[in-house]
Amino acid sequence: MAEVLVDSNVILDVLTEDPKWLEWSASSLAACAEQAILVINPIIYAEVSVRFESIEDVEDALAVGYFRRDPLPWEAAFLAGKCFLRYRRRGGRRAAPLPDFYIGAHAAVRGMKLLTRDTHRYRTSFPRLELISPENHE
Repeated sequence: MAEVLVDSNVILDVLTEDPKWLEWSASSLAACAEQAILVINPIIYAEVSVRFESIEDVEDALAVGYFRRDPLPWEAAFLAGKCFLRYRRRGGRRAAPLPDFYIGAHAAVRGMKLLTRDTHRYRTSFPRLELISPENHE
């Protein structure tokens, strides 16, 4: 069965009922869940957790029965660092979050698709990574 790494922005759209993105994110998440294993990693978990007061609430929101939790591969750490370095050398802002590079690298080294609505950095840094995004899955 295919695997889809779910970016935190999609999860947060659903959890916060974002007025602009809720419909797309919820329907895309549901569609992916029917055809693939949904995967998160510790970085995605951390990014989602900032919206909650307790770990129990995060655990409920990111239920193990719905999301598989994968560790971050060491190869992804190497790739994320290299992509971040290229980004900085192209003049990228220092404030650009390294976690995005790590998420993209995780999906890339494990051959997963990435469900996200924030595509620019992923397309630039990981051109062969298959994205499920509003641009290609409306």
